[in-house]
Order: sequence, then C-alpha cells, then structure tokens
Amino acid sequence: MTRAAPFRKAIATVSLSGTLPEKLRAAAATGFDAIEIFEPDLLNVQATPAEVRAMCEDLGLEIALFQPFRDFEAMPEPYRRRNLERAERKFDVMQALGAPQVLVCSNVHELAQADPARAAADLRELAERAHQRGLKVGYEALAWGRHVQRWRQAWDIVQQADHPALGLILDSFHTLALGDSLAGLAETVPSEKIFFVQLADSPRKSMDVLSWSRHYRNFPGQGELDVVGFTRELVRADYQGPLSLEIFNDEFRAASAYLTAHDGLRSLLWVEAEAGATALPAPPVFSGYEFLEFAVEGQATRELSEQLQALGFSWTGQHRSKQVSLWQQGDINLILNSEPDSQAADFYDLYGPSVCAIALRVDNVARAIERADRLLCSVWQEVRGEDEYPLVALRAPNGMLFYLVSSEDAGKLYLQDFDLRGQVGTGAGLQTIDHVAQALPPDRLGSFVLFYRTVFGLEPEGLHEIPDPYGLVSSRG
Repeated sequence: MTRAAPFRKAIATVSLSGTLPEKLRAAAATGFDAIEIFEPDLLNVQATPAEVRAMCEDLGLEIALFQPFRDFEAMPEPYRRRNLERAERKFDVMQALGAPQVLVCSNVHELAQADPARAAADLRELAERAHQRGLKVGYEALAWGRHVQRWRQAWDIVQQADHPALGLILDSFHTLALGDSLAGLAETVPSEKIFFVQLADSPRKSMDVLSWSRHYRNFPGQGELDVVGFTRELVRADYQGPLSLEIFNDEFRAASAYLTAHDGLRSLLWVEAEAGATALPAPPVFSGYEFLEFAVEGQATRELSEQLQALGFSWTGQHRSKQVSLWQQGDINLILNSEPDSQAADFYDLYGPSVCAIALRVDNVARAIERADRLLCSVWQEVRGEDEYPLVALRAPNGMLFYLVSSEDAGKLYLQDFDLRGQVGTGAGLQTIDHVAQALPPDRLGSFVLFYRTVFGLEPEGLHEIPDPYGLVSSRG
C-alpha cells in the first residue's frame, strides 16, 4: 500500500564530489530534503560546525545525521573510558551542527570483545549521555564488523540496552551483500526503533566485502542487489524516517556533484514507487523504433549519405522547413539533420557525426511524459512550423533526445513534415531495427542504466566485461 506521504529524501556528503559547501549546494539544488554530514567533510572545510549549520539552513537542508562513530562498544579499559570522552566531543559538534543523531557502526577493532551484554551496556551509557543533550544514537551492523555483522544481531543488542535514545540504523548494502534480507523486520522491530535507513545498490563482486563497499556502491537501480525488496520491507514495517543514500564510489567522487545528486534523487523516487510507498504512472509499452536521427554537417552529411546508399537505403524526402533529409528501407527510417541552431547542431558540436535522437513508438505519450517528469527527466519540445507533427522528446543524460510517438501515429510524421519524392525500396533486404547500441564514457554507464530502468521501465541484464586493444570495455544490455 502507498504511504500517506512520500519518504523524505537524504544523501550522505560522502556520496558527492567537491568541498562540503559544493556538496550542500548540489544536494539542495537537486531537491533533497536532508543530508548526512560525513565527519571527514566537516574536518576539511574552513568553517565551524555552527557556520555549516547556517549554510544548511540557508539552503533549506536539514542535517539528519552525523557519522561515523567507529569502534565504540565492547572495548576493554582504558579504551571504554576514552571512547566515552570521545563521544562527548562528538556531541559538542553535533549540537553546534544541529544534527539530531549519530551513527555508531559495529566495532571492527581487534580488541573488541565478543560480549553482547557488554556492548548493550556501553550503548545504553552512550544513549543516556546523548539523551541528556537532546540527541539520539543509531546503531548499525557493519557487514565486516568483528562480532556484529547482521541487523538482527544489532537489534538484539539495541533491545537489550533498552533506552529510548537508542535505535537501529539499517543499510541495504550491509544487509544484501551478505545475502541477508529484511524479512521479518515488521514482526521484529517496532517502527519507532528504526531510527534511520541508508540505501545503496552495487554490482555483484567476488571480493572482500570491505573493499566492495568502499569502491563499488551505486544508486538503487544501477546495480544488482534487491534494494526494491529491502525498501518494500521498510514500508511493511511502517518506517517513518528518511531514505538516505550512502554511496562510496570512486567514479562518483570524480564526477559532477550536480549530475550525481540528480541521479541519486531519481533513484530514490523510483525505488520508493517500486516498493509500493508511492505511485508512478506505468512505464510506456514500446512497439518499435519510429526513426533514428543523425547529427551531421557539411562533409559528414555527404559521407553518411553515401554509406547509407551503399547499405541499400533510399533518399525519400526533404523536410519542408528544415535542413533535414529522410532515408528509408523496409520499416527503417533514418533522418539526417544538419539544421543550424538546433539540438542536432549542438550535439554535433559536442560529439561530431552521431545519433542525436531516437524516436520510439509507445502506447501512451502523455503517460510516458508524466512518468518522466516525475522522475526528474527534462522534456524537450521540437520547434515546429505550421501544420507540422507535434514531436515531444525526453532528454537523456548526455543530451540525446528520445522522441515519443504514438504507435497509432506510425508514419504520419513523414507525410506531414516531409516533401516525399523517392520510393522506399527493398535495398539490401533490411526490414527493421533490431537493437541500438550506445558507446558511452565509462563514468556515464550507470546514469544511462538508471535512465532506461526508471523512465522507460527496462530491466538491465548482467554486466559483461570485454577485452579491447585499448582497455576493458563494460557492456550491459
């Protein structure tokens, strides 16, 4: 069932590139409600915690969490005493930030004791000190924790500690990477004791879980973990806090914070709908390709025309108002666009001769547009002359256009917009477009996987790595 209101959306500052102010601006501009402050980001900024708090307030961002607090529970003396002293200094920072809770991850220290009762007592003491300052403590099971790796273990300790300021933090990666799930969460943990939730997807890797987590996380929908099933169990458990993205990814750390944040928010909007928390219009049903459009100019136009002719395509018409030509064979329609001051011209300037647009036949254009808009996809309207076909398109992550044409209108575009002169021949016997392959920079593959999966409802296949003379090529259908 859907919730009364969507989940609030948050992102950890570690997920974005740049300085802390740059990360905050990107998160706010994209539309996130809140952020998690990662301590190294705070240490590296030339601003006090109070000044960072003011930045967030000016941007309309809530600070939902401060993290991490490592290697705390079940330590022998004098480490236990030192950890409590360290906690007080963390609490000072949190109060200056206005951060209401801290993430305590399960201990990985070699001296940590395998004593759940000791861990519970330590966390109760920590929670009481936090409570005296109006703060809360969330306990999270790290997948590589020394003694606590699974959420049920963490919950047993939280339950034993029995303090109102202590609750559970759940992380999809730490759960799913171990082959675990949240099955039984609703029957086991009261919703008010689930303090916070972090979401991350990932491709499946055969490696130690720590390295896997620190380098290969990605957004829900980009990987191969069942983040939708994880989120569905949260909905069943009536979790009321935010959904937050905590992504350790080498490519994200080098990419534009704005592009990364945009993909991140899209992934959260999609995953909560897939989990049944909200509703999105159904994805479009495809019935084929209407046309492929090439951005060309000058010599490139002549060379591509010659190549198409050699492949059996016939020139069949010229656009009535634009420098656009139509080439056809069987049910294949190819458009060569050399119109100045157009999307095709801009695309040519960036990429040279290339496919700048793909037109898809869909069952319901209006529904597809509404879904895309809800998923933060910009809609592009074709500049058209009088009586020309009303083309509408979605802009892909690289600026490429995906035109949406009603299946009922297949072929009408050419009758309305083109001066048709030539005849469509059999040529080389080609009849239809079977599939389209896109060559992408390695750091854009994830964005396109997310775009196709969320906006169009396509399901990705597994990732294949293909040796190439110039490096390893990653391929995903």
